[in-house]
Amino acid sequence: MKLITWNVNGFRACLKKGFEDFFKEADADIFCIQETKMKPEQADFSPEGYVKYFHSAEKAGYSGTAVYSKKEPLSVTYGMNGEHLDEGRVITCEYEAFYFVCCYVPNAQNELKRIDYRMEFEDAMRAYLSELDRKKPVIYCGDLNVAHNEIDLKNPKSNAGNAGFSDEERGKMTELLSAGFADTYRRLYPDTTGVYTWWSYRFNARKNNAGWRIDYFIVSERLMEKVKDQIIHNEVEGSDHCPVELLVEL
Repeated sequence: MKLITWNVNGFRACLKKGFEDFFKEADADIFCIQETKMKPEQADFSPEGYVKYFHSAEKAGYSGTAVYSKKEPLSVTYGMNGEHLDEGRVITCEYEAFYFVCCYVPNAQNELKRIDYRMEFEDAMRAYLSELDRKKPVIYCGDLNVAHNEIDLKNPKSNAGNAGFSDEERGKMTELLSAGFADTYRRLYPDTTGVYTWWSYRFNARKNNAGWRIDYFIVSERLMEKVKDQIIHNEVEGSDHCPVELLVEL
């Protein structure tokens, strides 16, 4: 199976920047996006052969997630156990062999203004994923808004303590990975440097590859042996993030 996640930073804008070409070329079994910033009726992208599911924020032009799947899931749920619904951050698709969870994790914001909510969200997500994992293996992916270790961003020293690289956020990722889950990219490429998934629009960051790896595929430990590769498509533009691909035998 080929799975893809991409924070499009505004789906309507990304549709004008080559999204459809990449979607067709990728031919993924499941393709999920974050930060759609829209209601489903505001853009019509309904490729043949896919079912689609949107979860939009109550606030206009904010957050939002979507999943396109070649196979219709057994069930689709939004939020986490009926919670965290207002910002459109989580879609879970249940398939015969696994759960697929698309997520756009809240940004802690400048000066960590939203760190308390971020910590609450992280704890709820870890409990939710662990609950799912007791039933069948989990594939958790999306913009998780954290560079876990220094190797995962270009300038760790100057960003220490900032949103996305605070001790609190990094600690929550460590807790998740200690709860029976694996960061597929780092398992396959433990020492690879200079590979990122997000670059600021400022200071020619992408041109200079001054980026962060904050988009992930996290899987249940027992699925890791079925993972064949995890590819970061940093050549694909259209957003300040790039698509991330998982190849897994399921």
